[in-house]
Amino acid sequence: MTWWYFLIPVSYIFGTFPTAQLVAGLLGHDPTEEGSGNPGASNVYRVAGRKAGVLVLTGDLLKGFTPALICYFIDGRFLGLLAGVSAMLGHIFPATRKFSGGKGVATIGGVGIALYPLVAVIAILLWLPIMKFSRRASIGSIVLMGVFPIGVLISSSGSLKEFFVSLGASLVVLSRHRGNIQRLLSGNEQAID
Repeated sequence: MTWWYFLIPVSYIFGTFPTAQLVAGLLGHDPTEEGSGNPGASNVYRVAGRKAGVLVLTGDLLKGFTPALICYFIDGRFLGLLAGVSAMLGHIFPATRKFSGGKGVATIGGVGIALYPLVAVIAILLWLPIMKFSRRASIGSIVLMGVFPIGVLISSSGSLKEFFVSLGASLVVLSRHRGNIQRLLSGNEQAID
């Protein structure tokens, strides 16, 4: 273990940046009090509009992409993955906001783009038709989290440590979708217009 591993807690701090609250707040909205109450791109899109949603999506992608890519160039893909997942955990469980944050899909998506670009392309190609036909971000997110660890395993030539870290990250994100899964099963999940 090298001293570069101290970048993992730094990545967590980077992940706590409140993208949704800042963007929506500039437009007079609080995504933690409106819509689904989730400070993520889908909810900001619902309560503050398309441009705000795209800005939040971009910011949340960058929260995972940036530390993952920097750490990849410093000490390889495994450190990049650990840093990216740490940023995702900062986004989901920010100490600055009583450990109540977003769901982490975009942030782990940024990690995928930085470290596993082919997996990211396949995920986007899956996500687009799912979103188009279902009009529910949660369905796309759930499918992506199922695909991510398998894609990591294949693209990392069978690296079990990368697989288990990505699997753990996917399970954390899926656990944040419990309410969505219940609403999907009962037919009450809100659509994106």
